Amino acid sequence: MPYKISGTKSATARILIFKESDWSIESNTVVSGSGAYEIDVETGVKTIVAETTAGEMFGYGNVTAFEYTLPSSNRGIFAGGWANSDPIDDIDYIAISTAGDAQDFGNLTTTRQALAGTSNGTNNRGVFGGGFISPETNRIDYIPINTPTDSVDFGDLTVVRYTLAAVSNGTNERGCFAGGRNWAETRFSTIDYITINSTGNATSFGALIQARKQLAGTDNATNDRGIFAGGDTGTVASKNEVNTIDYITISSTGTATNFGDLTLVRRDLAATSNGINNRAVFGGGYYNSFSNIIDYVNIQSTSDAFDFGDLSTVRQRLSATSNGTNNRGVFAGGDNTNFIEYITISNPGGTATNFGNLTSIYLYKLYMSACSNA
Repeated sequence: MPYKISGTKSATARILIFKESDWSIESNTVVSGSGAYEIDVETGVKTIVAETTAGEMFGYGNVTAFEYTLPSSNRGIFAGGWANSDPIDDIDYIAISTAGDAQDFGNLTTTRQALAGTSNGTNNRGVFGGGFISPETNRIDYIPINTPTDSVDFGDLTVVRYTLAAVSNGTNERGCFAGGRNWAETRFSTIDYITINSTGNATSFGALIQARKQLAGTDNATNDRGIFAGGDTGTVASKNEVNTIDYITISSTGTATNFGDLTLVRRDLAATSNGINNRAVFGGGYYNSFSNIIDYVNIQSTSDAFDFGDLSTVRQRLSATSNGTNNRGVFAGGDNTNFIEYITISNPGGTATNFGNLTSIYLYKLYMSACSNA
């Protein structure tokens, strides 16, 4: 929403915002820690009541919400996933340039994990395809990234599958979904495409160079190249992790081409990029054990990956997104984790820095999809 109530906090408190037009509750939010906070609201005059966990209460009336324009390319979205032994329908959001805990955005049309997400960049539509419910699905949902709300049905992928990856060419409006598996253990090389600013079922694009699941995808936005890295060509009983990187020209249908190799074979990793600045990063994953490795490549130049640095902890089944040319990449969730950390994509070296936590009440949140309006 384009309006906010802002303030500062020094303790955990529940903040109730009433519309003075009809005295209905517009927002019921818990804030914690110290420093500034902002809460999305509608335009109009409000009464604000805050109560700390110690029972102290404060009230302010006749407060006018102020117009707030979110900086372009700055909202990150994390959708779906797995928590507490079940698929979930949560959608969280963050302001990528400002460290802090995620906030609730809305819900997917159905609970599901191991789906894939991408967007049309600053045109502000995020799309989420595939995933596992029980069994898998070919569903595609969409949201307006700049307006917290529940997702809406978009259409269907060409085949039902989960543990797939997605890329797009940003404001050029084409999104592609690649790879994945179904419950019967079929691994797919399938690549589908959609027009993001429209709705409808996906169309066949081509194929990866290997049929594989649990891979990661990212792109260089309007520069039109999507890359897919890592994954597993084997079965649940007989894993076969790979270090493959392949690429496509997003605006032209066809079969993917070999790009190079990751520094280490692994599956269940996450990828993002700084958009038209052409650097992709791949974090975490699994091969024999959880990994904290971050690799990078120049998306425009085929080659093997280089070492970038490390996540702060080893983890797999995480998700990643970025604010594009503003150069901040964020990695969220994963096995046994509920936190978000960040890197400066243009600056290799060192360890990722703590950003905040996802909204989940659970101790972990994994197999989410992610996108942004970058």
